[in-house]
Amino acid sequence: MSSILRIRWAIAPKTAPRPLINCNRCGGVKAYRCSGKFRVNANGKRIDAWLIYRCVDCDNSWNFGILERCNRRDIEPALLQALESNDPALARRHAFDAVALRSRIGRVEEFPEAAVHKEVLGGRPQNTAALELQLGLEMQTALRLDRLLASELGISRSRLQAWEERRLLVIDPDGARALRKPARTGSVIRIDLAGEPDREAIISAAGG
Repeated sequence: MSSILRIRWAIAPKTAPRPLINCNRCGGVKAYRCSGKFRVNANGKRIDAWLIYRCVDCDNSWNFGILERCNRRDIEPALLQALESNDPALARRHAFDAVALRSRIGRVEEFPEAAVHKEVLGGRPQNTAALELQLGLEMQTALRLDRLLASELGISRSRLQAWEERRLLVIDPDGARALRKPARTGSVIRIDLAGEPDREAIISAAGG
């Protein structure tokens, strides 16, 4: 491919995963949302810390363990301060850790919506014959790659599949079937647009 326009997509999921918990107030399984608040308990030199979740219906609380019986001297002072001050970035990092939530509670509701910030890294839109999209994820997301590309480029998923079958769309390093899997940080998508009649509209939607 020649005349490649390289664009970085920084992807940030919008809604944190919600654990599905048997709420003793509601009397059934309910989704719990992250409150963004930590609870820190000191028992002598031992520290416990939790991220507080609330039932979406009755506001009943559930605590997601972050630290358990940790010696104060083994905890970085910056981490302890962030916990005690309800640091939003730290709360967000733990709230979006679906793997940790799932290992603790089992059932987790995930949301595919994400915000995409686009930055041109090189090339000129007016001379573009191909796109190179470099994905960077703030954290893991359940959003499938084909849904992400279709939404952001304004095209159908069937067209993406046709491009892949004709080798006009190549995904590195994930290869075959990556379109049907969640978007991953480090993925590079190359799309040959030389023969596409709506090339300019696609380039503009991509961020060029």
